[in-house]
Amino acid sequence: MPQTEEEWKAKLTPEQYRVLRMEGTERAYTGKYLNHDEDGVYACAGCGTKLYDSSVKFVDGGWPNFMEAIPGAVATRDVGGGVMEVHCAKCEGHLGHIFNDGPGPTGKRH
Repeated sequence: MPQTEEEWKAKLTPEQYRVLRMEGTERAYTGKYLNHDEDGVYACAGCGTKLYDSSVKFVDGGWPNFMEAIPGAVATRDVGGGVMEVHCAKCEGHLGHIFNDGPGPTGKRH
């Protein structure tokens, strides 16, 4: 796993670096996994940690969403207003946010 920002830049595409390391947001309706519907596991682009199972994926707006993460895979930070910022628990790559307006049974939208 990269240790310096230069190593991260060498490992990731510019867009991956902007999102994972600079806490950017992928433009809506542009991600390669938006309409991806194969069974499997979604992993962190930074370190390969398994983050989300495809069985809890749904599309809401222009991004793929998940009802819950694989236990222990993500770390969160409260950013206010009922919104949690979510990062990979291993490499701390920025994954997005968790909202409380998702479908049942969790009511969460990662």
